[in-house]
Amino acid sequence: MPSFIADHPMLCAVALIFIDIAVWRLISVNLANWKLAARLAIFAVYSAVLFNDGMNPMQLAPYADNTALHLAATALQIGWWLFAARTLTVLLGTVMMQRVGHGGRLLQDLMGAVIFLIAIIAAMAYVLDLPVKGVLATSGAVAIIVGLALQSTLSDVFSGIVLNTTKPYQLDDWISIDGTEGRVTDIDWRATRLQTSQGNMAVIPNSLAAKAKIINFSRPADVFGLAVSLQVSPHARPQTVIEALERAMQGCRPLLVKPAPSVAFKTSASGGVEYEISGFVPAMGIKREVRNQLYDLAFRHLQAAGVSLLSASEGSVPLALSGARALLERSSIFSTLRQDEKDTFSQNMTLHSYRAGEMILPSGQVSDHLFIVESGVVSVMLIKGGHTFEAGRMGPGEVIGEAGILSDRATLADFSAKTFCTLYRIEKAYLKPCLDARHDISEAMKALLDLRLHTAQALTQDAPVVPVKKGFLQWLRSRGL
Repeated sequence: MPSFIADHPMLCAVALIFIDIAVWRLISVNLANWKLAARLAIFAVYSAVLFNDGMNPMQLAPYADNTALHLAATALQIGWWLFAARTLTVLLGTVMMQRVGHGGRLLQDLMGAVIFLIAIIAAMAYVLDLPVKGVLATSGAVAIIVGLALQSTLSDVFSGIVLNTTKPYQLDDWISIDGTEGRVTDIDWRATRLQTSQGNMAVIPNSLAAKAKIINFSRPADVFGLAVSLQVSPHARPQTVIEALERAMQGCRPLLVKPAPSVAFKTSASGGVEYEISGFVPAMGIKREVRNQLYDLAFRHLQAAGVSLLSASEGSVPLALSGARALLERSSIFSTLRQDEKDTFSQNMTLHSYRAGEMILPSGQVSDHLFIVESGVVSVMLIKGGHTFEAGRMGPGEVIGEAGILSDRATLADFSAKTFCTLYRIEKAYLKPCLDARHDISEAMKALLDLRLHTAQALTQDAPVVPVKKGFLQWLRSRGL
């Protein structure tokens, strides 16, 4: 050992403590292993300095004839026990973090508290030579008093330990605790914190969470359930309703195929019959959007089947109207026509049906007619890199073939029937003069065409390749050096 350390052991021991504090603060959190290695090395040097000078932490402090040196040695020996406890806590924390992640932080804190308690008792017994049995008895009585005073807090603590052990949820899981839904942001000694979908922070005591009904939407991974309930007239035939809702499910692309979505009858009363569509999506973030889309599709497909929701019964299309006339009432493009114009228009619409998988309008063809989907689901297929992929699905009220009507442009996509479909066809020879006379309908159709062209271009063009910057090390590796 260097002569300076041998001549000034206490000064060196104090310096090592300050060095440890400085190193622990200066080294980045991302370099956890280096921080641990530095602490172990400093603790080893600190132990060597104390033992070399006779300041054994297992014995009473030396220099009994010199009060100042005796007190300093006592403090350094007690510091050794605390230093050892902290080093062991950090070591166990690093090992636990690698094995169980952040979810074991509460258990790590509990083990750290036990280790420090043992270190304090050991320092009292070895360094201060106090009667440990009496101290433990006194501390036991104090612990009973404190425990009674902090009964609810201790209940939260031990419930937190149970939650961390059984792991019904972890950080970043989407859960519902007793009706409160949100993403888990923190689990500490007292409570579980959730960030709700409204952006609020919900703090739920661990004792309440341990007793409450917990629903974990993140288990199994990448599967999040949703449900949409609808009430229809009790006079509607159940099979008609179920088939319309099944077409609505097939028209909703974000729904997962496995587990498969389903339609179920729920309740029946004199006022109406309730049905429920249930399915799964791959991400929690799109759950609300998909529910809204699914409800809209269900509304449109039920209308196409002649069934109205109870909430929409007052504004439903009169049953006396023909299918073509009723479709014009529901169409967002042609709904602005006057009643007499709709009557004339509907007389020039012809009904066509297509089986599932049958081609309706192939890509590359200049359409001389316009289709309006009455019922069913139409699949839109595009080509990218020589491979065909589904770009979207269409339902009742949507139009096909506007590119050929407006600008004699060829169709960019294949339109085929995904389910059995019925579509009304309007010939270009009749439709073109109508568009010239009604600029509002023409502009609406042009806006639709521009949107579809932009979407098709965005889906089919290749993403720009970002050049990779090659440094000197990459240059050496590429040459096997």
